[in-house]
Amino acid sequence: MEVSHGHDKDTRMLHALGYAQELSRKMSGFSNFAISFTIISILSGTLTLYYQGINYGGPVMEAYGWPVVSFFVLIVGLGMAEIASKYPTAGGLYYWSSKLGGAGWGWFTGWFNLIGQIAITAGIDYGAAVFTDALLQLLWPGTFDGNSHEVIYVYAAILAAHALMNIFSVKLVALLNDISVWWHCLGVLIIVAFLVFKPDHHQSVGTVFSKTINNSGFSHAWIWYVLLLGLLQAQYTYTGYDASAHMSEETKGASRAAARGVVMSIVVSAVFGYILALGVTFAIQDFKATGGAGTFAVKQVFLDSLGTTTAKVMLFITVGAQFYCGMSSITSASRMMYAFSRDRAVPGHQLWRRLNAQRVPYFAAIAIAVLAFLAAFPAYFGTNGAVAYAAVTSIATIGLYIAYAIPIFLRLRHGDAWEPGDWSLGRHYRWIGTIACVWVAFIAILFILPLSPAGVPWNDSFTWVSFNYAPIAVLGTFALVGGWWLLSARNWFTGPIAQGSEEELARIEAQYEPGGATGTAPSSA
Repeated sequence: MEVSHGHDKDTRMLHALGYAQELSRKMSGFSNFAISFTIISILSGTLTLYYQGINYGGPVMEAYGWPVVSFFVLIVGLGMAEIASKYPTAGGLYYWSSKLGGAGWGWFTGWFNLIGQIAITAGIDYGAAVFTDALLQLLWPGTFDGNSHEVIYVYAAILAAHALMNIFSVKLVALLNDISVWWHCLGVLIIVAFLVFKPDHHQSVGTVFSKTINNSGFSHAWIWYVLLLGLLQAQYTYTGYDASAHMSEETKGASRAAARGVVMSIVVSAVFGYILALGVTFAIQDFKATGGAGTFAVKQVFLDSLGTTTAKVMLFITVGAQFYCGMSSITSASRMMYAFSRDRAVPGHQLWRRLNAQRVPYFAAIAIAVLAFLAAFPAYFGTNGAVAYAAVTSIATIGLYIAYAIPIFLRLRHGDAWEPGDWSLGRHYRWIGTIACVWVAFIAILFILPLSPAGVPWNDSFTWVSFNYAPIAVLGTFALVGGWWLLSARNWFTGPIAQGSEEELARIEAQYEPGGATGTAPSSA
């Protein structure tokens, strides 16, 4: 009876937000936390962008950069969690902004969220491809050599696998999400244990907490700028925790569970991520070789400190975690695209909001995979993909955090008049929201800046291969989405669209009961 009552409350709340219970609500609070924790994936972001931190700051970046970024990310997450409790819907951020500020705010939030979701999927699975290729190089030396073309082929295969899993095996995806939490936590402890006990030599505490490295190409006079660029490693890792909001229509007790999922995924990641970052840094045997290995920096640390055999095991653990991460990213992104299309904001919305017999937005999952592949495809033309990968991760970080900050800003504007949901910040919302917005504005500017002198357009050594194309993508998105809004969308996009009366919502839901006409978008679309 308690389960039934909870389910009825969730459905009533969703009806109050204007939507029918089309998606299957079977996810527990732990599973909701698990998907955000999996997408943050400390074994993905922390390690795939380790080369960024070690070349842009060195050991001090791992020692101080991670906790600094963790603090500000938790502030952002707290601001989001309070709003998620009030509006537990798959639309998440764009729905929040629409309700708090109107259709225009929702339009921009939704598009930045969608672009960020596509880019984060690209960043996760391209990083997984790099580490998978690194493992293949050790397993079959001479067959795989880690060139940019090879990594792209592996990348395409991983994206295809993740799309197919999301479409055809929902139960497997749900099971792997739960397993992923333990894989990540135990995986970090196993990797760090080997890095602590096996190497003959470790860096001293004094070295790790004081040594700076600048392999950016900028002179030492630019060291503070270089150190700030190194924050991308940690900031990129902390992306995707809006998944708890996007999965709220599939979560039991969503008003509390989604808020807790956002916050706890950040807290647990902060602890285990810091352990991992320090563990790898203490185990570095040769700073020059590690920094010079580019995207394969962590592979170099494993080989130098652990030997080939153990390095294979460590890479296997890492690749497994990254595979879980990419799988969950497509799950979250497809739900966001489905919800945005449900309100007719995406071209071809009738297609992207269609559900299959398992109540999965399958065309949206395919679209996310294809667009993610195109986002990272410029790496095909580079030497080691590092610049393109840094650009993709910058786009993901900026796009998502802009979408995170807009509803927090709008909630601040409402002040004490706004009624929170079951999970509230109380009077602390003011300072939390203010700090969150300032931090997002800071990183949005920081991560579109050049990563090296060769990427500065007015520099004599400028090359397009070294150019950080994040500003083109981010500002281009703003121009296109803004232009579309001014010229057309403001005349027809009204924000979230209620699907009908209680009777009409019940009729829509009946299509997904046994014997119902599943696999088609309801007529209200």
